[in-house]
Amino acid sequence: MSDQTFVFVVIGAALALFLWGRWRFDLVALLTLLVLVVGGLVPAQSAFAGFGHPAVVTVAAVLVIGRSLANSGVSDFISRRLGRLGDGRTVQVVALTCLTVLLSAFMNNVGALALMMPVAIETARRTGLSPSRLLMPMAFGSLLGGLLTVIGTPPNIIIATFRTQTGQDPFRMFDFAPVGLAVVAVGVAFIVLVGWRLLPRRRSRALDPRDFAVQEYVAEVSAPDGARMAGRLLGEIKNAMDADFDVVGLVRDERLYEAPSTLQEVKVGDVLIVRADPRVLEELIAVTGFEMAGSGGPGRPAAGRGQVVVLEAVVAPESELAGGTPSEVGLLARYGINLLAVARGGETIRERLGDLRLAAGDVMLLQGRSEDVAEGLGRVGALPLGERDLRLGQPRPSPLISVSIFAAAIALTAAGVLSVQVAFVGAALLMAIAGSLTLREAYESVNWPIIILLGAMIPIEGALVSTGGSGAIADALGAGGAATPGYVMLLIVLVATMVLSGIVNNAAAAVIMAPIAIDVAGGIGASADPFLMAVAVGASASFLTPIGHQSSTLVMGPGGYRFTDYSRMGIPLSILVAAVAVPVIMVVWPLGGT
Repeated sequence: MSDQTFVFVVIGAALALFLWGRWRFDLVALLTLLVLVVGGLVPAQSAFAGFGHPAVVTVAAVLVIGRSLANSGVSDFISRRLGRLGDGRTVQVVALTCLTVLLSAFMNNVGALALMMPVAIETARRTGLSPSRLLMPMAFGSLLGGLLTVIGTPPNIIIATFRTQTGQDPFRMFDFAPVGLAVVAVGVAFIVLVGWRLLPRRRSRALDPRDFAVQEYVAEVSAPDGARMAGRLLGEIKNAMDADFDVVGLVRDERLYEAPSTLQEVKVGDVLIVRADPRVLEELIAVTGFEMAGSGGPGRPAAGRGQVVVLEAVVAPESELAGGTPSEVGLLARYGINLLAVARGGETIRERLGDLRLAAGDVMLLQGRSEDVAEGLGRVGALPLGERDLRLGQPRPSPLISVSIFAAAIALTAAGVLSVQVAFVGAALLMAIAGSLTLREAYESVNWPIIILLGAMIPIEGALVSTGGSGAIADALGAGGAATPGYVMLLIVLVATMVLSGIVNNAAAAVIMAPIAIDVAGGIGASADPFLMAVAVGASASFLTPIGHQSSTLVMGPGGYRFTDYSRMGIPLSILVAAVAVPVIMVVWPLGGT
């Protein structure tokens, strides 16, 4: 087997594992790198050189800066201003989407969306608008906003540094803006005028507009000694309720009975696995005298300051919880947080909460002391859904410090005084010294799976280039030869990247497609710049599925979306982005160069 064939086989297997989704993408990337090292296609001495690559360093710094800006109260400030906009649905969609776009231009797009999600949910609570009409527009807006600057999204940072392979300087801070502005303008116009109307209205049956709930939860309810309705039949308990609920399981003596009959007696010590929305759960507890059982397992005592709080939180794509059970993560034992219930799209959950493998986008109902919740959510990578200050007991840093340092870093980068990585690492350091975030928060804010992915993929890209693999793919894409117009080749590269970013992480898609784009440009005698820009746009246009980008995954649970809901707005938006991006790229970055 030739070296080139071996690289293709290994990368093909990696793409299959990415698509399978059983193993997390950082593990797949690291495994792929090690296979190529053992196969002799990546020198052992440079196997981990990718972790010192400017793109990797810059991504880490931008994530730290984003945490500092979040600590300074940006979300609360925006929420207060949005409260003055009125209750018009279109106005809300416009305001929330545009603000997410703006934030995404200057911080990691997932971080920007995480800041804005509580604002959107509070808006939904206040006005009665279904959250499903707000969250996907914001998620897609975060992807579009990342196109505006070099730091808006990891693919842009990658593309900027890949430009050095063509003998030119890296793209600068606002080099992406001309193309990005055109795509954002058309994309946002579509989202706020048409796109959000294509989305379903998802709401629980008994939902009060003032008491937002994502959808029905699966919760555990136990029958303690002395409960009013212990010893009654399930049918009698259901008849005593004004609202409907489903009992999907009954646990007795550690044995699970699925779909128990309405003639089943509920004995003291039994645990019911109930599917209902939060208000029905509340009524069930009040009528029966039963108790919320939670995730179970030994926990540390709820000592310390702070009141007991109950709140909703969503499992982030790179959370420690994703793929694990509450017991494995030690949610109760390590952090003192009790998992009361879980909501997951339209799926019926029958497992016990302690044994349930959580997934990205799951919405959890949690209980714990305020300090435990504040620390635990940050440590495990879950995002609170609500306008709550989780820095309880700590003074909030002045936003002026973080914003000033960030603005200075942008100015120095835009003026060419400092490189992007130096300016933003310096900004992150100054923010930590100034107290805008603690050192623990700085380290926790780094999305280590993304760092591992990038650090591993960069040497893999080197193997693809050194074996001639990228050139072979470029030749296949340009099979029409010189007769194929340049704009067609641009469109092919953009669409190929768009499709690939729906299968793998968009940063990985950018790493794979950037050298191919450079070879395509060389094959037709064109400048590499327009093709790199096409890769940047395609990598950010992950609109078709909830697995294409972390932002899309993040809103799936809170919005109550199903897999097919994304294509409703994603297909026309993808077509529109491609139709606008190609001609604008050719004008701003001519095929013949400047």
